[in-house]
Amino acid sequence: MKIQYYITGALLVGLGIQGISCSSQKSLGSIKLELDKEFVHSNLEDARKQISYLAESISESDMPTTYKDGKYVNWGSTWWCSGFYPGTVLYLYEYSKDEKLLVEAKRKLKHLEKEKNNKGTHDLGFMLYCSFGNALRLTGDSVAYKEVLSTGAASLATRFHEAPKTIRSWDGGKNWDGQPWTYPVIIDNMMNLEFLTEVSKMTGDKRYRDIAVRHANTTMINHYRKDYSSYHVVDYNPKDGSIISRKTAQGAFDESAWARGQSWGLYGYTMMYRETGDKKYLEQARHIAQFYLNHPNLPKDLIPYWDMDQNKLTPDSKYYSQKDLRDVSTASVTASALLELAQYTRGSESQLYIVKAEHMLRSLSSKPYKAEYKEAGGYILKHSVGSIPHKTEVDVPLTYADYYYVEALIRYDRMLNGEKVIKQ
Repeated sequence: MKIQYYITGALLVGLGIQGISCSSQKSLGSIKLELDKEFVHSNLEDARKQISYLAESISESDMPTTYKDGKYVNWGSTWWCSGFYPGTVLYLYEYSKDEKLLVEAKRKLKHLEKEKNNKGTHDLGFMLYCSFGNALRLTGDSVAYKEVLSTGAASLATRFHEAPKTIRSWDGGKNWDGQPWTYPVIIDNMMNLEFLTEVSKMTGDKRYRDIAVRHANTTMINHYRKDYSSYHVVDYNPKDGSIISRKTAQGAFDESAWARGQSWGLYGYTMMYRETGDKKYLEQARHIAQFYLNHPNLPKDLIPYWDMDQNKLTPDSKYYSQKDLRDVSTASVTASALLELAQYTRGSESQLYIVKAEHMLRSLSSKPYKAEYKEAGGYILKHSVGSIPHKTEVDVPLTYADYYYVEALIRYDRMLNGEKVIKQ
């Protein structure tokens, strides 16, 4: 017999729903949760077993990225994905209270800490907030982690420049036309703003929050099309902030909707509403969700193709043979984002986001996406796509797919417990 959970709006609290204070609360009415504790906990337990096996299979300094052809691929701490594995371990520690997981996370943090001084990347939010941020939240050890986070935020802030009003993404590289990037900003960068807003609250330094707000505002204006799909890359003139070009680096073509980019934006603007209470961010997130969920090319199981417009590729495209690959990482990010967005909306709209997130979690938690024990070297999910154009991490397990999948399950478990989706 399936148990249905009904949760009142008093338990699913919007952290800024009034647009006045991020502690404001508003009743959302009753929503229905179709997944039960058994589903959530069995999948979290499977994830714990997988990650524990992965921990046993790698060396202390390895930062897991993927598993391909029976071999582990472990990039160093400077890789943008380096914070996801310890972050996943910490989420699973939160669920299980398994002290071995906390020990494992701490040994990775030891190797990751030096990245607090890395001023050559925009991804310090991924690298430091997903890892050290969760460690601080779960342990309360401000002596061990607060300095790392505040130093890292200062490093990230050096990449913000006044004319373009954005944080620069890449240093170097070329676009598909062979032209060097001038001042590229990618939609992914929305995900690193949470790091700045949280450190702003932690330290009282309003400069970090201001940078996050200005970047989000500029991105909203320049990255989004009329249908609320997002370009991947906007290249700016750093002298006056004018736009040189709008391109893609990982999508099928410049005007396509690269799938993970849409999920980064959805998650990022939902988060910015939570952090600021500014309703324009909520409206942006709702529009992005509408574009995504109503896309005619979204498969029935809600695990998207790597590019939402891949069906427009012609046989002469160099990506045509891979056009139908799915990207599990996009679905993981989207499911987690929708669970949060549901608490800031009402009635049937809120329920829709819950239903779609549940559908994604069911799909992710079953074949062919969920790995059998040890099947993928200890990674939880299969069939993600890093970058087809760059021929990297194509149709493999990916550490960030696992991170956001576990995060979504943790968030759902909080809802079942009558708690806020976000714990800070």
